[in-house]
Amino acid sequence: MIRISDIEAAAQLIAGRVVRTPTVASPGLSELLGAPVITKLELLQHTGSFKARGATAKLLSLSEAERAAGVVAVSGGNHGIALAVMAAALHVKATVVMPRTAPARSIELVEAAGASVRLTDGMGTAFELVTRLRDEGLTLVHPFDDPVVIAGQGTVGLELAEDADDVTDVIVSIGGGGLIAGVAVALRARRPGVRVWGVETEGAQAMSEALKEDGPLPVTVSSIVTTLSAPSVSRLTYDHVSALVEEVLVVPDREAVRGSLEFAEHAKVWTEPAAGCLLPAARQVLERVGDGARIGLVVCGGNVTHREIAEWTERFGLG
Repeated sequence: MIRISDIEAAAQLIAGRVVRTPTVASPGLSELLGAPVITKLELLQHTGSFKARGATAKLLSLSEAERAAGVVAVSGGNHGIALAVMAAALHVKATVVMPRTAPARSIELVEAAGASVRLTDGMGTAFELVTRLRDEGLTLVHPFDDPVVIAGQGTVGLELAEDADDVTDVIVSIGGGGLIAGVAVALRARRPGVRVWGVETEGAQAMSEALKEDGPLPVTVSSIVTTLSAPSVSRLTYDHVSALVEEVLVVPDREAVRGSLEFAEHAKVWTEPAAGCLLPAARQVLERVGDGARIGLVVCGGNVTHREIAEWTERFGLG
């Protein structure tokens, strides 16, 4: 388990290289949900998501030999973008393995940053390839199974604890679980009365399935939300979530897309469905905890195109 001191050290390490994103109240979402809502706008981070934090922390922790050898990562989108951009800034050669189902825009951004992109037929084969490349000498920057990366992501929770001291319930999206693990550690240390909730989309249920089975296991990935579509969580992230998180909620892809539309209409914020799923989850949380809740939403990313949102809106009949 990582400690609050690990997150504090990561905050010092990455200071000045990542954005201290704003934490703001949302009158529109508060009216929509019928409860006060605070948003932590990680979509305003470098590269459009929180992933820049963990990637930067890991890159800065490497030895000179490791940097010289180059780094490799597997990503459904945001982690790859973050690693490519931050590695370029630090003059480290990066290779990113991505499934062909990753958003085209994400692949373009990784290539534009100067990283080498390797495409595979799915996330499972992507993880297999990245393991081989690691064994060939590249340094793996794992998207979630790394205490340094988790500590970097945990700086989100550190800032949230400082800026939103009156929230009662914080909701965090889960892919592999690195973000929620770090946020939960930070909030448990700084705001021990705050409940932390996770949310996944149907077809990307690696953490909720792990909790049912008392440990990580491979899952079949079918969600459109590729940035949440880890084929398995890790023992590291599972241990943090099982110990520190109230519950992991699961919502349909359709409701995640609806959530993105609601963010745009009511909060004036352009989010990807990985963040859109926070709103249907918030409704479930409010049903469980009742009156008096003050909701905090970690708005994890905004890397989605208008065309993608339009296509999903039509597919799910949300127009």
